[in-house]
Amino acid sequence: FCGGGLKIIGAIMLYRISILLAGMCSLTASSRIGTTDHAFDLHDSLRYRNERHLINIRQLTFGGDNAEAYWSFDNRNLVFQSNNPRWGVQCDQIFFTPVEGSAMASTKPTMLSTGKGRTTCPFFLPGDTAVLFASTHLGDSLCPKEPERKPGGKYLWPVYASYDIFVADLQGNILKQLTDSKGYDAEATLSPRGDKIVFTSMRNGDLDLYTMNVDGSEVRQITHEAGYDGGAFFSPDGSSIVFRASRPQTDVQISEYRELLSQGLVAPTEMEIFTCDADGSNMKQITRLGKANWAPFYHPSGKKILFSSNHKGTRGFQFNIFMMNEDGSGIEQITHDPVFDSFPMFSYDGKKVVFSSNRNNGGTRNTNLFVAEWVE
Repeated sequence: FCGGGLKIIGAIMLYRISILLAGMCSLTASSRIGTTDHAFDLHDSLRYRNERHLINIRQLTFGGDNAEAYWSFDNRNLVFQSNNPRWGVQCDQIFFTPVEGSAMASTKPTMLSTGKGRTTCPFFLPGDTAVLFASTHLGDSLCPKEPERKPGGKYLWPVYASYDIFVADLQGNILKQLTDSKGYDAEATLSPRGDKIVFTSMRNGDLDLYTMNVDGSEVRQITHEAGYDGGAFFSPDGSSIVFRASRPQTDVQISEYRELLSQGLVAPTEMEIFTCDADGSNMKQITRLGKANWAPFYHPSGKKILFSSNHKGTRGFQFNIFMMNEDGSGIEQITHDPVFDSFPMFSYDGKKVVFSSNRNNGGTRNTNLFVAEWVE
């Protein structure tokens, strides 16, 4: 859902919309690098033609659903969530890995969460010795039940009331619980300034954005509109926030939204990208593309935004990463997998980007992590 809420995360939720195209994921290299890519390494076989901003793509994970990967401040390490069954987990848990020398094809990375309940949205704290993440483990040691998928029914995300936000060290020890309010608290990310956390909470009965200090103090609500506000990230200078939101407008839409929310559910099929100042003021809707637009993240310049969207997909389930100006203009497609690309995050030095994709998964339903060098 973080990255898009994706904390879709929880399980690369939107990925599951793409089940019908799972077999397309094993595209051959000939469908990727093309003659128009002469300026780049022709052995960069994980890159599709026209992905001109990405070079030297490397695959980091090799099985399960892997998402919400975020960089350490020193640009050396990642934290992410995974449900890879080979690592002995039943649902999403939080893991740590160095970017260079990663051997996750054969070795289980360090797990930072408790292994109980379900987790989402990890993020490094200043100093790179501790991470934030949300977990349901205090509510139940078992994985929470996922919504039943009904033929022809809407795609639904669960909003687990037992989610709270915790801090753990890199050995997996829980150091502190930052939230304990009734209802959903998750999707926490940190300002590059290192002073504020933005997160989504249902403590007021709706899914709104809040900020707090890194120690959990001075909690402040910054969005107030009806709808699911989440997947928020600060701009590089910490002055602005970008997030995705649903905005039910009619009485029927609002009634349906509230009815689903009372059951701990949301329907993430219509979401747009918004920005606001760090205190919630000066809010602007910057996309009006329809369908599902989510997982926004600021470009290092602070003047552009990456996001994931299915607005160009003819059947609703092809998600790719796009880039636009901060006002929503100048949209450019960045990735071209025929099923799923999402959760982009730039390294703090702006040289690399990590993202989740269904590319190179051998025709399975696996969503893996990839890291690439960024070219302007």
